[in-house]
Amino acid sequence: MKTSKIILGIDPGTVSMGMGVIEVTGKNAGLVMMDVLRFSAKTDTYSRLQRIHQKVCELVAAYRPNEFAIEAPFYGKNVQSMLKLGRAQGVAIAAAMSAGIPVTEYSPRKIKQSITGNGNSDKVQVLKMLQRILNFSEEPKYLDATDALAVAVCHHFQNSGRINDKKLLKGWEDFMARNPERVK
Repeated sequence: MKTSKIILGIDPGTVSMGMGVIEVTGKNAGLVMMDVLRFSAKTDTYSRLQRIHQKVCELVAAYRPNEFAIEAPFYGKNVQSMLKLGRAQGVAIAAAMSAGIPVTEYSPRKIKQSITGNGNSDKVQVLKMLQRILNFSEEPKYLDATDALAVAVCHHFQNSGRINDKKLLKGWEDFMARNPERVK
């Protein structure tokens, strides 16, 4: 019998935080949940950070993930935005670490590349590929939810040897033979 593992993916933010959970059995991943935590513009920064920490703790208790993956802040021009994003990321990581869950961080480019093959893909392209990979048709209201799901799937791919394993693959035929669940 194959054992499964649960991966919690987070797309951190202080206005909208994406959350995605997948279950991996063997090489196959399935959607467990995806959602978004949104904040009112009136909510103060520290209340938002407290709620992010609390929400990640709730997700850990509810889904009991084996691994935690989070999107790294991207380097933008607005330093204040980066600081806020870093704080949001930090409290989410702290919640996972306090539960003893291993944490891995991925750049936005790495996540997009692992899902679509293109590090410059837009959010809709990522959504469409996730629908194929995880076999779901739901389109969330906020794409931060699928961004978080992409973080979890990226983590799965990185740990299953399916990405950056070119020396072992002998072309598309070999890839399709080894990954029939990804062929539609």
